Amino acid sequence: MIILTICNHKGGTGKTTSSINLSAALALSGQRVLVIDLDPQGFLTRMMGQPEPSPEHSSLALFQEDMSIQPPIIQLPTFDLIPSSPALSTAMRKLNKPTDILWAREYLQSLDGKYDIVVLDTAAAVTVYSLNALVAADVVVIPILPEYQPVVGGEQTYQTVKMVRKKLNPGLRGVKMLLTMVDGRKKNHFAYRHYLREKYGSDVMDGIIRTCTTLSVSNQEGRSVYDGNPHARGAIDYANVAEEISKLFDQPDAGSTS
Repeated sequence: MIILTICNHKGGTGKTTSSINLSAALALSGQRVLVIDLDPQGFLTRMMGQPEPSPEHSSLALFQEDMSIQPPIIQLPTFDLIPSSPALSTAMRKLNKPTDILWAREYLQSLDGKYDIVVLDTAAAVTVYSLNALVAADVVVIPILPEYQPVVGGEQTYQTVKMVRKKLNPGLRGVKMLLTMVDGRKKNHFAYRHYLREKYGSDVMDGIIRTCTTLSVSNQEGRSVYDGNPHARGAIDYANVAEEISKLFDQPDAGSTS
């Protein structure tokens, strides 16, 4: 079972959209996929048209000492989901022990054999939940809008992943930067892509996610782009990126973040 964490400390980078559509693309390629929403604001949960769950029926259950309490798993058309709850925000104050960054990894071990891939969607901030997601990860994808502030945020996230890998998760296979909402009419978008490729080399993905109206419409309608228009530009882009990411899963060490 592969743990794929999607994160960026900066908001507005297409992180949750990427979590949804990469998960759908991987599922449509034949993988059994579970998505866990670890963002207290629950954007992914709402974007998939799910009501706010009670705390015990949400991803908060991953962080309880009583491991016999298993959160119900929602079956969606393309993948399964453990939704988020606002109660994550309150509970965060109590998760202050050094070992509290290990809860997700412990829970995920109980799922081995049930899924091929688990995708962890995180908040646009460094929290105990995002650190849990990084400590548990096999592969990390950092969606980055190719504009100044998102690029800076993406680089900061990259450095956080490097630190986590060095100190807490030496088994992390790789980290990849994914350029999202790329507008072919904007020269600065390709200038930032060139900058990142020059600085981070193969840790910047070859595939990009271009601007696509269908992606926005799908988000508003509570479904993946594949449930709306599987031939849309966004669907093609995420399928290509999913294929590129899949090549990392069989590699013992796919990144250069050491």
